Amino acid sequence: MSSMFLFVSASLVLLMVLTLVRVIGGPTVLDRIVGVNMIGSKTTVILLLIGLIYEDMSMFVDIALAYALLNFIATLGACKYFRRSNRVFMEDEVAEEAN
Repeated sequence: MSSMFLFVSASLVLLMVLTLVRVIGGPTVLDRIVGVNMIGSKTTVILLLIGLIYEDMSMFVDIALAYALLNFIATLGACKYFRRSNRVFMEDEVAEEAN
């Protein structure tokens, strides 16, 4: 059972690396924010899987919940900041940049 959790964790880390490509090269700020949020969500799941591997869920659930709340608050804060500073690009502006 432990090897299955390790395989799932390794798969999630691979998906996080692929998401990091979107964060670095995302065409808009919103793509980058969503990418960082996805990485944070996958990290929360990995923390829970580590708790299952070590059979000590109580500590890792607390850490995962705290991390998930921080991830959520940071995403909301970033969206609010970029919305107020008008740094969020519309789709037609992205198309103009590509040309």
